[in-house]
Amino acid sequence: MKIYAMINQKGGVGKTTTAINLGSSLAALGKKVLVIDIDPQANATSSLGMDKNEVRYGTYQVLIGSVPITPHIIENRDFHLSILPASPALSGAEIELIDLPNRESMLKNALKPIQEKFDYILIDCPPSLSLLTINALVASKDGVIIPVQCEYLALEGLGQLTNTINQVRKSFPEVNVRGVLLTMYDGRTRLALDVVNEVRKFYPDKVFESIIPRSIRVAEAPSYGQPINYYSKDSSASKAYDALAREILTQDQKQKSGRE
Repeated sequence: MKIYAMINQKGGVGKTTTAINLGSSLAALGKKVLVIDIDPQANATSSLGMDKNEVRYGTYQVLIGSVPITPHIIENRDFHLSILPASPALSGAEIELIDLPNRESMLKNALKPIQEKFDYILIDCPPSLSLLTINALVASKDGVIIPVQCEYLALEGLGQLTNTINQVRKSFPEVNVRGVLLTMYDGRTRLALDVVNEVRKFYPDKVFESIIPRSIRVAEAPSYGQPINYYSKDSSASKAYDALAREILTQDQKQKSGRE
């Protein structure tokens, strides 16, 4: 079982898009997938067709320890994946977590009863380096996936994010970068290629071969409450996320075989 968090303090880089669409592609390959929405904006929740304002129990209540996680995981039978939804109330968790013991490990501890029930747990994080994000970092025992858009200033903040990860590793050495995912790639521009090359220099051996292209279809899909492989299966973005899922599965299998 693998736990990965989608992290980048910049907004609009594809964290939610990746959590939903990578999850759906992994599910299409027969894996049991849980998406955890730990963003108070609750975009992952909305992207799977749920009304975030009607979420009674979700990430907020689980995170502060008021309810167990298992009864509040919602299985979406249409997409063959599950979600722990979020609501705007999650924004209050920052304040409530501050005074709790082991505040950085609340999500990690909450996940223990369900880890053997899923092949992949994907955590969608807010666009900030907050206590919510720290919880996701600590919980993601197999590493973080950093989506980086192929646009100007894409590298801005990567250094800060790396420093944050290194700081967390002092207390939680298992935290690491699983991979960097290039998103919103437009092959018609020289800038996009320059960004790809710079990111590969910044994170050598950590950048996924699969690159997510800029796509109107992938931008439209959330408004219909569907992952891209349901909304537009033959689109370039759908094929790219399918390729990413296969790439991750292959790498994870090689890692598993190497330990055996």
